[in-house]
Amino acid sequence: MKAFIIDRYGKSAVGRISETPAPIVGAYDVLVKIHATSINPLDLKIREGAFKLILPYRLPLILGNDLAGTVVQVGAKVTRFIVGDEVYARPDDDRIGTFAELIAVRETALALKPKTLTMNDAASIPLVGLTAWQALVEKAQLKKGQKILIHAGSGGVGTFAIQLAKHLGATVATTTGTANVDWVKKLGADIVVNYKTTAFENVLHDYDVVLDTQGGKTLEQSLKVLKPGGKLISIAGAPDPQFAKDIHANWVVKIAAYLLSFSIRKKARRQNISYSFLFMKANGAQLGQITELIDQGVIRPVVDRVFAFESIAEALAYVEQGRAKGKVVVNLIKS
Repeated sequence: MKAFIIDRYGKSAVGRISETPAPIVGAYDVLVKIHATSINPLDLKIREGAFKLILPYRLPLILGNDLAGTVVQVGAKVTRFIVGDEVYARPDDDRIGTFAELIAVRETALALKPKTLTMNDAASIPLVGLTAWQALVEKAQLKKGQKILIHAGSGGVGTFAIQLAKHLGATVATTTGTANVDWVKKLGADIVVNYKTTAFENVLHDYDVVLDTQGGKTLEQSLKVLKPGGKLISIAGAPDPQFAKDIHANWVVKIAAYLLSFSIRKKARRQNISYSFLFMKANGAQLGQITELIDQGVIRPVVDRVFAFESIAEALAYVEQGRAKGKVVVNLIKS
């Protein structure tokens, strides 16, 4: 099969399309013919080697964390899917590799594709959808009437999180650039702060939750927005000790997580605010709940551009610029 492979870590490691053996299908695996995949900032970070300690992948590595496609084979103990099913997924961390024609996915990570979506649109959903779900529903336990700030509302996670937060009944504020202010309002944002002209911490106060997708100074300044008892959830900040515990990390990673997050956790405690780091997990059951919301018209995918598989290096470079509105999709099926 054809796949996009990196042979080494680094920003200059653009990768290559090459022939590689088809995956082996285990008893609990589902072999999927991939119709479309999408690109996430996570793919760029993995390519750079940012998670070498946490996710020690073996090189050469097939990148890719989203897929939509058709089941072509099921393992002996698979019970929920049959050949011909149209499915989508974010594979488990140790089973990534959706920049390829085929992938073997654990049954537990897979869900039926929303009937109302094309393969291209469905491929844009899993990683950002599960990230938003696990941040807002699991960690934040966001409730009707609460206030949430979602940073970078025009990004992949932001576009999904805005819609999910509105469905949950929250008042939603977001940050974005000048060109996207009206656009994110149409997605459901109640308050939009143009970060190019206004410091969000000067105009937003007494929020229950902040979903940080930026890290750095944005993470620090977000503490000023939250009220006592508020929750700061980051997908871009320093990993915390609970994250290291959840992934059963070795002692080196546990110490690193403790030290890297010490400053932000200390500042948060002083204000009676909780800080937590989220590294989303594959979850087919949650993806099934997301499917229901999509088919009900509650949430719609946001796709910026679609690239052909042969142009996947160009698609990665485009995402790296940080200007995409929503997701960038790569199509593997020639019409």
